[in-house]
Amino acid sequence: MRGMLVEAIDRLLEQVSGWLWGYVLLFGLLGTHLYLTVLLRFPQRYLLTALRYYFAGRNGEGSISHFGSLMVSLAANVGTGNIVGVATAVAVGGPGAVFWCMLTGLLGMATRYAESLLAIRYRVRNEQGHLVGGPMYAIERGMGCKWLAALFAVFTALAAFGIGNVTQANAVAGVLAECPLHVETWQTGLALAALVAVVLLFGLRGISHVCTACVPGMALVYMAGCGVLIVAHYELVWPAVKLICFSAFHSHAATGGLIGSTLMLAMQTGVRRGLFSNEAGMGSSPIVSAPVRTPNAVQQALVSSTGPFWDTVVICSLTGLTLTICLLAYPGIASGEGSMLTYRAFASAGSVCSWLLTISLATFVVSTLLGWSYFGEQALTYLGGRKLILPYRMVWVLVAFAGCVVPKSSIVWNFADCANGLMALPNLVCMVALSGVLLTQTRYYLWGKRLDEVDARVNEE
Repeated sequence: MRGMLVEAIDRLLEQVSGWLWGYVLLFGLLGTHLYLTVLLRFPQRYLLTALRYYFAGRNGEGSISHFGSLMVSLAANVGTGNIVGVATAVAVGGPGAVFWCMLTGLLGMATRYAESLLAIRYRVRNEQGHLVGGPMYAIERGMGCKWLAALFAVFTALAAFGIGNVTQANAVAGVLAECPLHVETWQTGLALAALVAVVLLFGLRGISHVCTACVPGMALVYMAGCGVLIVAHYELVWPAVKLICFSAFHSHAATGGLIGSTLMLAMQTGVRRGLFSNEAGMGSSPIVSAPVRTPNAVQQALVSSTGPFWDTVVICSLTGLTLTICLLAYPGIASGEGSMLTYRAFASAGSVCSWLLTISLATFVVSTLLGWSYFGEQALTYLGGRKLILPYRMVWVLVAFAGCVVPKSSIVWNFADCANGLMALPNLVCMVALSGVLLTQTRYYLWGKRLDEVDARVNEE
């Protein structure tokens, strides 16, 4: 009876996810990415300018620095989406999904810029005098639509348990159970829950310090593992690149243990996993942009816009290329669940690479759990005040343990996809509705070369 209930819930979530990620979000998300890219004159071209502000001085008021905010954002973004998410996209949509995933990240830089700008522009001070913001405040104060703002906050609080908690815990528990240590899922759950509980006691500053210390190192370790695999099969690099590009625009039959893919399926899975990875358009990362010390909204928006570049254009693309190379070299690794494809690819190169992946994934998961706990807390605080934070943190820690012992990974991913899609819709509406504000701010501060000028509205409210 229990198994039948799980299967029924899984099928229902899969159907809802399929509807959301059909034409509704597929074209809604890409359409918004393209619209903002054109409207704001390709803000991606200011990547080097944004890099200069990573360690900018403490101009303006706020709780954390530019770099600290970016690290919390990347900590929440760089997780199983970069490793397991890309693997499931390749397993279902074929190698062509990697192309669409990368394109989503590149275009998503404009959307991340826009949503972060609005989060800072409409931020407020709470009862404790701290700066808070996010799409819920932009929707309420910019659009004057409080019910839609509340709806976004509800979806964010729910989505946090999917994309930022259960999927992360489930993925690391699966890898640790299959690695040479053969750690039991309940043991992983206990260790993960205890570690997260300790860090959450210190709030945003504690999360920021941990993420600033961990994120750059964990990303380099993971990229080193990918580099080892690519160098070991350097002769397959060009064939893999050609296969990714060809599969992105052509249907192909099943090869090497993969499911046969159509153009629509490659697009759908690539865009879906691209969003899961970098979250551009979902409205989560702007929540941690709001408390940043910055003279004006545009300066921090530029820094935030680099998140999808590192997360998707660099790390996800590297994962996709590595997986495609390994599939060409070892077709047998594609058998079984797509969620374990990356681990099998790394394990095919020996124990060193499998250990690099295991360590990277474990660190990714902890940082993602911490980052998303803050997003969920802020959404819940908007709805019911700070009294809800402690109960939320207690439930958060319990769900992290439960995510490790959930036996069926597909139900976890289907829930996350549904929650992600519902969360993105109000945020996309907000950015389009407030595109005039985006254009005015960008024209004055970015195009007018006034990035260091102090905006009194941003720093006095």
